Amino acid sequence: MRCLDSTFLIDLLKGDSGAADKMGELDSRGEHLSIAAPCAAELLIGAHFKGGDLVRDTADLLSRLDILEIDGQVAAQAGRLGAELLRRGKPLPTTDLLIAAAAMQHQQVLVTRDEDFHGIPGLVVEGY
Repeated sequence: MRCLDSTFLIDLLKGDSGAADKMGELDSRGEHLSIAAPCAAELLIGAHFKGGDLVRDTADLLSRLDILEIDGQVAAQAGRLGAELLRRGKPLPTTDLLIAAAAMQHQQVLVTRDEDFHGIPGLVVEGY
C-alpha cells in the first residue's frame, strides 16, 4: 500500500518521466494507492490557482485515490512526531507532519521526492 505525496502527484501531472515510470510500476503491481487529505488540499490549491485543464486533470487523478482522513489518532501521531523533530532541531510544517502521520497510521509507504520526510522516525519512504 502506497500513500502518494503531493510532490509525486505534481510531477506526474507535469509529465515527469520518473514519476510516470513509478506510477506505471505501482499500477502494474496492482498497488493500493492513497493520498493524505492535506496533500489533496495542496494539489487542489495549485490546480485552482493555475486554472484551466489542470483543475479537471487533478480532480480526475484524485478520484482514483483513496483519501486518508485526518482524525484524532492521526493528529496525535503528528503531535508526537512534531515534538520529537523539534527536540532534534529539525522542525517540519504541520502539513508534512499530518501527511507522515496519516501514512504511518494506515501502515503505508510514502512515495515522495521530498527529502524532509526521510528524517521522520518510523516513516517508510520510497523515492522515484
